[in-house]
Amino acid sequence: MEITQEQTIGQLVAANYRTAAVFKKYNIDFCCNGNRTIAAAAIQNNTDFIQLEKELALALEVAGSDNIDYKSWSLDLLADYVEKKHHRYVKAQIPVIGEYLIKLCKVHGQKHPELFEINELFDDSATEFKNHMQKEELMLFPYIRKLALAKQEHKPAQPAPFGTVQNPIQMMMNEHLTEGERFRKISALSDNYVAPADGCNTYRVAFALLKEFEDDLHLHIHIENNILFPKAIELEAALNS
Repeated sequence: MEITQEQTIGQLVAANYRTAAVFKKYNIDFCCNGNRTIAAAAIQNNTDFIQLEKELALALEVAGSDNIDYKSWSLDLLADYVEKKHHRYVKAQIPVIGEYLIKLCKVHGQKHPELFEINELFDDSATEFKNHMQKEELMLFPYIRKLALAKQEHKPAQPAPFGTVQNPIQMMMNEHLTEGERFRKISALSDNYVAPADGCNTYRVAFALLKEFEDDLHLHIHIENNILFPKAIELEAALNS
């Protein structure tokens, strides 16, 4: 696959998720801001495009079964995967991480006051994400599944209660931006999830879980923003044409 300056980050990562690691290395947002061209992102991040291109090409050369071709999946399968894998993960990890952060604030908060801000940010994210996932599970994903069924049955799309699928999708993408920015703050406050020298095992475990949570969030948002949502918009338009 040839890499060009006009390609968007989202297109490249959607084609091969291995390239996400390269963008992450250079602190280039590939999920919430995946609509930027690679060249524009390189300029904005003061990154040498030639070096970035070389590393992306190398990532594309590495073959392996761990690169899941989400683009080839049907819309209903993608919605099921996001809901059953990523939503369940978020729901399970929120109380676990929240408990760790409360403990850290009690034990280390006086010496490391940034923990209180991290805890507050994560708590806000947890509240917002619960509402976000509920809207997807009760409103957006059921309609996306109806689009997939209409395609299988060669029927037009059913009228959407929200006008067009683009309306809830835009809402979800705006909320993704908010959560992406919130976790950038958490990452900065935690020194990229590195526990301080005086940090105990609980400190290290809490930060490791936060990093894992953010990594899952990036993949979760990438699948939706760069694959599921564009395919849903395209299919709705095709069924109504």
